Amino acid sequence: MLTILRPRARQLLDTLLPPRCVLCGEGVDTQGSLCGTCWGRLHFISEPFCATCSLPFEFDPGKGALCGACLEHPPSYAAARAALSYDEASRPLVARLKYYDQTYLARGMAAWLLRAGREVLEGADLLAPVPLHYYRLIRRTYNQSGLLARWVGDASGIPVIPDLLTRKKHTAPQASLSRDKRRKNVRGAFTITPRHKERVTGKHVVLVDDVMTTGATVEACSKALLKAGAASVHVLALARTANS
Repeated sequence: MLTILRPRARQLLDTLLPPRCVLCGEGVDTQGSLCGTCWGRLHFISEPFCATCSLPFEFDPGKGALCGACLEHPPSYAAARAALSYDEASRPLVARLKYYDQTYLARGMAAWLLRAGREVLEGADLLAPVPLHYYRLIRRTYNQSGLLARWVGDASGIPVIPDLLTRKKHTAPQASLSRDKRRKNVRGAFTITPRHKERVTGKHVVLVDDVMTTGATVEACSKALLKAGAASVHVLALARTANS
């Protein structure tokens, strides 16, 4: 019965509220989707990119090449992958999920993460979102990284522990800080939630985040997980900047 009612309910919703592009408002075929123009402006990350942090390269330096930042300061995580370049085209889309309560976008975005993250998801034991501090979570009411992790977990079958990590320090927003200040800002900011400590030991963990810039946040999370006994940490982000 439910399988019959759901399509009818969707048809009724589309009649009452015709589907619109989530970015520009142009008419589209399905709710929560993008029009062809807005879709075409998105830049999905593909090779060549840094083998460790997925920073896009302007030319192909060869398989397994690393960017200067990863050569100079190898990160604690084994590898990171991201679906989109974080730029003028993708920034408004990420903002709608992150700040404007358009949580329904997470399901479609998870499909992009699955494609981008095939390599890091292979062999993963657990998925864990980068956590928000309690005060920020109360204001926002949801963790956008947690929503992405949930849908990636549903599609992949990999268990998700939404509160595997705890953000114990109420840090300043990273977006306003320089690279060095970002590292200092999140240093020691994360810890394993006590009741989950035994679940981390010997496990291959994939961290899920919305936006990766300098990598300071996922680096701090990775250190906390490895300190707790994780066998490895990989990172899967919705978007990342073109600069390390």
